Amino acid sequence: MKKLLFFFVFIFVFHLQAQERPKLVVGIVVDQMRMEYLYRFQNDFTENGFKRIMNKGYVYHNAHFNYMPTYTAPGHASIYAGTTPSVHGIVGNEWFNRSTSKERYCTDDETVQTLGDGTKAEGAMSPKNLLSTTITDELRMGTNFKGKVIGMSLKDRGAILPAGHFANWAFWYSKTGAFISSTFYGEKLPDWVTDFNNQKNYLNYINQGWNLYKPAATYNESDPDDSPYEGKLYGVDKPVFPYDLKKMYDKNDAGVLRATPFGNNILADLAMKAIENESLGKDEDTDFLAISFSSTDYVGHILGARSMELQDTYLRLDQTIADLLAYLDRNVGKDNYLLFLTADHACAENANFLKNNKLNVKNIEYKEISKAIKKFSTDTYGEDFVTNYSNFNLYLNKAKIKEKGLEYATVEHSFSDFLMTQEQVKKVYNEEEILHSNGSDYYLSMIANGYDATQDGNLVILDKPGYIEYGPTGTSHGTPYAYDTHAPLLFYGWEIPKGESHSKKYITQIAPTIAQKIGITFPNGSQCEVLEEILNK
Repeated sequence: MKKLLFFFVFIFVFHLQAQERPKLVVGIVVDQMRMEYLYRFQNDFTENGFKRIMNKGYVYHNAHFNYMPTYTAPGHASIYAGTTPSVHGIVGNEWFNRSTSKERYCTDDETVQTLGDGTKAEGAMSPKNLLSTTITDELRMGTNFKGKVIGMSLKDRGAILPAGHFANWAFWYSKTGAFISSTFYGEKLPDWVTDFNNQKNYLNYINQGWNLYKPAATYNESDPDDSPYEGKLYGVDKPVFPYDLKKMYDKNDAGVLRATPFGNNILADLAMKAIENESLGKDEDTDFLAISFSSTDYVGHILGARSMELQDTYLRLDQTIADLLAYLDRNVGKDNYLLFLTADHACAENANFLKNNKLNVKNIEYKEISKAIKKFSTDTYGEDFVTNYSNFNLYLNKAKIKEKGLEYATVEHSFSDFLMTQEQVKKVYNEEEILHSNGSDYYLSMIANGYDATQDGNLVILDKPGYIEYGPTGTSHGTPYAYDTHAPLLFYGWEIPKGESHSKKYITQIAPTIAQKIGITFPNGSQCEVLEEILNK
């Protein structure tokens, strides 16, 4: 009897140990979200969305990206790979690759085809340019490929990069109003996605139009409607509520939904369908659902960080997240899912807004910067030595310089000197300085973390704080300054302690922390620094 009892106790304990993983991990990225929005809009949020995660989960108030450039594709890759662009190779959304002398889009793949009702170009995408594994890849391998991984976003890069190389599926939104994928993932879309697309749910959102979600007095944390810092959505006369989305759609296509809060809604609709139809969180093998809400970025770029439209987008997203949490409770179980929420970058204040409030900054369009650099080259050398200027990187044509019988180092130094005369430039670094960064220069370290010598430029420009390489309205991002790097970082659910931290943490700690939490291998390029508070039960 004792032996039999010992056997059953052993089996019970072994079973408990084998269950030390959640049934589902949910990663939520809110594109262009500043941590500050959780403070500014908190009195207008419900108790069941952002506040539920913050009040019952763990909040990192001081989490940052640790590299430049702070763009969408590097952000998603860094979150899920647990490392920086210098390692994972996604150095921008699109960039000029000096090794090939060609433009590259982060998820371009000419070897695959579109699945679903999208254009040829929209679907020719895969994670092949991502050079390291992701936490989702490691989950697949850690479960012997039994755990499912699905990524989804309005943006291809927001779906593909988080899902990694071994994902079951990644889905992104087409201008046709359908969610599409590529043959990298399978031969045809799952039937449930085709059924979802056939319902043309986007039309329901377009036909209802976009008006304020709450009474106008609620929006006292934002600028008045029709401020001079707002751009115009799809050619409207004025950036004011209500918006006739049907009229916009008739003149454009279903892509207009992206720049409204309803892009987030339709993505959440798809996420819940995925949980149901792919049976996510229904067995003993942990699954991973990577969701990236993109509408916040589109609205922010066009209308700015202080527009009523942006606040309305976040108030609606709060309810969308509340609905998603309730769905997870019902279908996966309150104690069965582990969720984190962060952003791929934050954003700057509109430069004209700052200038009109007496801060001496301005916006400068990058095309004007490129034009000025080329003019310097032809005026000085009688030749255009500029191959490309983008993403704060200047690429010089070494072959042309050599043909002219000039010493490259002298020419490079002259370009650096010229750039230092430009109003917006704080400092210019060359490749040697970047590759030999020793950590003593904070911003040089940030640049080095985002620099891939096989792809990036010969010179990298650091603009002064507050200056923005963008148009006069709306906002953008990309710099190593706190307004672009400071992102929310919230954990909630399975074995997550309640608490908060104000110590500085890095977004690249998310993936290795999850790896330790659920007992799988670190992503292969990860720096393996963890958030110890999350590892406490």
